[in-house]
Amino acid sequence: MKQGLSLRVSQHLALTPQLQQSIRLLQLSTLELTQEVEQMLDDNPFLERTAEEATREEFGLETADAPVRDDDRLAEVDSDFTPGPSASVAESAVATPSDTEVATADTADREPDWEGDGSVDLAPDDSEWGGDAPARANNLGDDERTDATELARSQESLQSFLHRQALGLRLSDTDRAALRFLIESLNDDGYLEDSLPALASGLAGDDNDQFDDLVHHFQVALGLLQSLEPAGVGARSLGECLTIQLRALAREDEAEDEAQVRHTAIAICKQPMELLARRDFKRLATLTRSNEEEVRAALQLIARLEPKPGRRFVDVERNVVVPDVIVTRVGNGTNTKFRVMLNPEVMPRLRVHDIYAGALKQHKGEGSQALSQRLQEARWFIKNIQQRFDTILRVSNAIVERQKSFFVHGELAMRPLVLREIADELGLHESTISRVTTAKYMATPYGTVELKYFFGSALGTETGGNASSTAVRALIKQFVSSEDLKKPLSDSQISEMLKEQGIECARRTVAKYREALRIAPANLRKAL
Repeated sequence: MKQGLSLRVSQHLALTPQLQQSIRLLQLSTLELTQEVEQMLDDNPFLERTAEEATREEFGLETADAPVRDDDRLAEVDSDFTPGPSASVAESAVATPSDTEVATADTADREPDWEGDGSVDLAPDDSEWGGDAPARANNLGDDERTDATELARSQESLQSFLHRQALGLRLSDTDRAALRFLIESLNDDGYLEDSLPALASGLAGDDNDQFDDLVHHFQVALGLLQSLEPAGVGARSLGECLTIQLRALAREDEAEDEAQVRHTAIAICKQPMELLARRDFKRLATLTRSNEEEVRAALQLIARLEPKPGRRFVDVERNVVVPDVIVTRVGNGTNTKFRVMLNPEVMPRLRVHDIYAGALKQHKGEGSQALSQRLQEARWFIKNIQQRFDTILRVSNAIVERQKSFFVHGELAMRPLVLREIADELGLHESTISRVTTAKYMATPYGTVELKYFFGSALGTETGGNASSTAVRALIKQFVSSEDLKKPLSDSQISEMLKEQGIECARRTVAKYREALRIAPANLRKAL
């Protein structure tokens, strides 16, 4: 084969490093963004945190932003429900860019002009960075502010609660150490997941004598642990947990019939839990040598127990959702408006270190190219964060415009909405809308929800219109909450009730929505 050279002209799309970073920042959650910012602050010496509001960056772009007026710093969705592109700005450290500046993940449709004319000045005037903008004033006084995170930190953990009770027990040093070890081995629900021999073998190793001694002390400590509050803590299975709680209900003045019901309940807890879940009265009555009436009374008693004793001690800080966008109602009746603003608490305030940047401009020499690159990275990082919040705000405005009925009447008034509608309205790609609405939350008058919550498929109605699947799920939840517990509604009955409301929803669809709402089937919802 003869070798040769040839030229071939072709076109292909390529993601610039700046666009790759913008896409990555856009899909990060608030917690992940905070970690990314901290990592960048550690790695890049030109980046620093500031308490002031940073001025928008305009370098490397062909068009400059117009000055932002104070009247435009809040986005208000009027009650006339006229859809249109939103270009408002939240009262925050981020200004809304023009449509040509919004970072998108659409590499096939259009790509922002990250490089301008290809000649990016690596050392622009750094007097723009940081600016002299005053810090955002807090509308609430210090006494009126409630920090959910601080309240969460003040909650006592299950382990601390148990250790405090253990201080009142007279124990030897060995038994006290064994009890402490078991307490620290509990999971969040208050269960002891590992067996006592497994815990002992992890400490004793190959020493058989020490292993036997540890198992003995753990058995003593387990009995002490299961005698502490809350009742049921230290159990190794659900049946044992319920049994401990039932034994704790014993009283000296307990009536004979109450004692019989409690003993039947204890016997039921020793049977396979599948029978209890299915409420197989006949099978349970046979196994416990009781009649069905006693089994029904025993199941009613079991239903009042706590299957997870450590539930109320779970650190709620991990469950605190910090909203990225806040929507508030302004006015009432026909003058109702909704104000959409970014949450300033989640927006990092960054700027380029003026002293380092100025020193780099004055002393350019060997090795300055690498430093100039780090300086440019810091500027692009701030720019991409600004564009991230700009895009979130634009998408949030569009959602509020289209779902205004939800903000007025609740989830029953939710309209069908798909990602394509928002993408077409804002001139973005569906993948961009998907990234924006994932792990981003909005605080509404009806609670804090994920942005994806506002999107739902459409179900046909008798009038030829469409109903949102979110509204249908809310309607199913309403039907179930108001049903007769002695005769719970089946999926077929719920389907018929929806048809009476003019919504075409098959039984299989009702079952799918019911399972998504974590509602048990009719046979498990039936009252005993």
